Amino acid sequence: MMPMGAPVTAVADIVRTTLGPRAMLKMLLDANGGIVLTNDGNAILREIDVSHPAAKSIIELSRTQDEEVGDGTTSVIILAGELLAMAEPHLERNLHPTVIIRGYIKALEDALAIIDEIAFPIDINDRQQMLNIVNSCIGTKFTQRFGTLIADLAIDAVQTVMVDLGNGQREIDVKKYAKIEKIPGGALEDSRVLRGVMFSKDVVVPGRMRRKISNPRVLLMDCPLEYKKLENQANVELMKEEDWATLLKMEEEWIERTCSQIAQFKPDVVITEKGLSDLAAHFLTKAGISAIRRLRKTDNNRIARATGATIVSRPDEIRESDIGTGAGLFEVRKIGDEFYTFIVDCKEPKACSIVLRGASKDVLNEVERNLHDAVGVARNVCLDPRLVPGGGVAEMAVSRGLAERANSGAVGGVEQGPYRSVGQAMEVIPRTLAQNCGANVIRTLTKLRGKHAESPSCTFGIDGTSGSIVDMKELGVWEPYQVKAQTLKTAVESATLLLRIDDIVSGLKKRDKLAPGQSSKPQMETDAGDNVDSERMLAE
Repeated sequence: MMPMGAPVTAVADIVRTTLGPRAMLKMLLDANGGIVLTNDGNAILREIDVSHPAAKSIIELSRTQDEEVGDGTTSVIILAGELLAMAEPHLERNLHPTVIIRGYIKALEDALAIIDEIAFPIDINDRQQMLNIVNSCIGTKFTQRFGTLIADLAIDAVQTVMVDLGNGQREIDVKKYAKIEKIPGGALEDSRVLRGVMFSKDVVVPGRMRRKISNPRVLLMDCPLEYKKLENQANVELMKEEDWATLLKMEEEWIERTCSQIAQFKPDVVITEKGLSDLAAHFLTKAGISAIRRLRKTDNNRIARATGATIVSRPDEIRESDIGTGAGLFEVRKIGDEFYTFIVDCKEPKACSIVLRGASKDVLNEVERNLHDAVGVARNVCLDPRLVPGGGVAEMAVSRGLAERANSGAVGGVEQGPYRSVGQAMEVIPRTLAQNCGANVIRTLTKLRGKHAESPSCTFGIDGTSGSIVDMKELGVWEPYQVKAQTLKTAVESATLLLRIDDIVSGLKKRDKLAPGQSSKPQMETDAGDNVDSERMLAE
């Protein structure tokens, strides 16, 4: 009998070797024929082409996890695969899926309670502690050999964009306000977080506009500084030749008037998202204003947040309060063959650019993926400053706790089997950690179980580098509470969702009874018809 979780387990097996510090890399050929080298679970599964619907939904999991908390993408897949594999024996014993699901959900609630017990608070202003946490989370990645470089960048970026809303609440929008800019060349050690914004643009008239201004007054606009083209096509008929000259003159006067309106406020830099004509550039140059055109909306929002400017939609509506004076330096620099504009040294930058330098595009892409995870971790810790021990300690604690509760009779009846299964499935994380660094898996796990049985509150886990059993408190490997909780919730809920799909289950149950040469499709359809009589399906 083909197990229901086979496609899911197949996906889990792909990423299983990428868990822990001794993780293997995967080489992927992406759709454009390029090569991606990574051990980031989400990046690997994003490129994989699968046709099985259950496997597709599992791959979606890692994306959800990546967007929600930024880390734990591999663990989610492995755990979900293991939970489905654990459901298999129960299904073979004709236990109804809803019973299994009830057991799983009950186990999830208890597991979250156990994790709550072992979690402890942390002071997010203590930089050394923050560095330890972020480092333990990216210790499994390619950039671990560069020391605390990536952790430093992540913490700086998160603390720059953090906004305190009062009542102990914080808003950290990393996606919008912390942009990663990759510039090939230079050494990785040159990477840094700017106190401000950087983008790949040059001034409109390079020879005549200033490229370096201290304490600039910045004006941001999202309207064109060129004569408006009509929305629809219109023909203008001119009878006299002088009228043509008048028409051109009116256009010029409109542009001149607009530029003089702007110049009244004495900005040093004008940045617009739309076009800027040569004539407008001429008037602005005469007024000693540097201009940049056709900037992305997202970049403009970041500049507004960094300099304290307001984006203006019409030149007539500019007020003094719209001018941004928060920046300390506006400078255009040439790096390699490209010109980059820096608006830096801001007083209160609530937006930042993270500049990454590196030898090649592949290296930069991998560093960016690692940085994304690190920023996610730093953000989670700032939003919910609680930690749990890493290295499979939390999973072993959950496994032991669930077994104890099942033994004490907290869960009765048929749900007890699935409830215990969740506890056993949790051991897959420490088991995989031991496997990936070549330790003796059975011996190590038995020893670890013994440690946790002796003293329930111990923090012994598996050192992913050597495969030995170490106290995680001394080793300093921690994980954010939010990542752990999200991993459990996502894995259990997706496993229960897939267990509810009875068509895959029943369709595959009949597969071994097919006549030779008969395709399985009609069989699945007739089977779906059999299930109409649902009374047989209910548990006694």
